[in-house]
Amino acid sequence: MFRFWNTKAMTPLLARLSRAIYRKEPISGFILLFGLTNGLLGGFEGRWSLFSIGLIITVTGILMRWLQAQKVPTTIPAKPSRYRLPPSTSAIPLPTLTSSKKPHR
Repeated sequence: MFRFWNTKAMTPLLARLSRAIYRKEPISGFILLFGLTNGLLGGFEGRWSLFSIGLIITVTGILMRWLQAQKVPTTIPAKPSRYRLPPSTSAIPLPTLTSSKKPHR
């Protein structure tokens, strides 16, 4: 296989691209990158079965990403809080708290 691109220049570009793809949706991003890798390896090496499997996986990743983007996030309406308080007049008042121990120094 011959090199038709500069790998030192492409490495940061590919790293940035893979981070951008993976960061949004990790599962579909992983499937997409996995399919792209298989497709590129199969295409450059002349292995058409690997290329076709990579192409199918890439299309599946793109489809998953598109379906996840179509979902509308549902917001649950906030219900007002209800407080249950005892009656205002209590039959027995609470005792006052006193400290029987000496304070620590």
